[in-house]
Amino acid sequence: MAEFLARGAFRMETPVKIKGFAAVAGEKEGQGPLGQCFDRVVANSHFGMDTWEQAESRFQLEAVRLALDKAGLTRDDIGVICAGDLINQCIGSAYSMRELAVPFLGLYGACSTMAEGLLIASVMANCGIAEHTAAVTSSHFSTAERQFRFPLSYGGQRTPTAQWTCTASGAVILSREGGTVGVAGGCIGRIADLSVSDINNMGSAMAPAAADTIQRYLAATGTSPADYDFIVTGDLGLVGSPLLVDILLKQGIDISAQHRDCGAMIFDPDTQDTHCGGSGCGCGASVLCGHFLPMLEKGEVRNILFAATGALMSPMSLQQGETIPAISHLVHLRKD
Repeated sequence: MAEFLARGAFRMETPVKIKGFAAVAGEKEGQGPLGQCFDRVVANSHFGMDTWEQAESRFQLEAVRLALDKAGLTRDDIGVICAGDLINQCIGSAYSMRELAVPFLGLYGACSTMAEGLLIASVMANCGIAEHTAAVTSSHFSTAERQFRFPLSYGGQRTPTAQWTCTASGAVILSREGGTVGVAGGCIGRIADLSVSDINNMGSAMAPAAADTIQRYLAATGTSPADYDFIVTGDLGLVGSPLLVDILLKQGIDISAQHRDCGAMIFDPDTQDTHCGGSGCGCGASVLCGHFLPMLEKGEVRNILFAATGALMSPMSLQQGETIPAISHLVHLRKD
């Protein structure tokens, strides 16, 4: 069972195991520093479909299929799957899950959705609702640009603080038994809003939320950054990452040695013209499944905090002059 530690924070008495995981990425992501980590790199962003939205659903389907194959399971073995994306009403996930015909919980936490999905899926497996559960998220550069910014044909100038939405997906299969890597605990995030209203500066909006969640989990568990090999954030990028370190340092918490950011890692800023790095639900999910989980599985590291971050804005809210509320959910991953 899960053990209550503090408000929003818990520890698993017996970690829920990760039986399989997979990452699927687009061509640009495949050309980046982590290109060799992904299970599949898809050269055509349409992925053989008529629209980008349909393509994003196919990215999710492929990630789930590969994760199931690696776990030695079929879709009929999955009791519930938690999935989310950035498209209005999470249609990318809804249409992919329509194909799978698996009990489905649609989630929206913006770019924090992978951590949110892992928390929910692991708790459901832990309490016996299903023997096997799954979490999957995706994002697509073209679907995000069309929804949140400008049509691609507009050719608008990207600001220096802008991030590049990743075309990618990551999927994780969880189980009460099997596997050597597990979810050992977690922390549910709280909304943080420092009145940032620039949609092209999401790293600054999300950093305070990540700092709050990380600080709360460390305090609840009585641990320090030195107890973890990595403290991984989802996609603060090149602006938000140093801001997170600075915020926590002012609280007497130094994560500079352990901190890694998926958005800062997935692209080469010098050669790929992505400005402040990657973002999107598929960013943290694909880097987690392609880079960090294999390190845990091989025993190269033993303890990771994965704190995905999300900017919870919509085009409508920004048009109404609202600021950007942000959230960060944390998952503690441990190698037994």
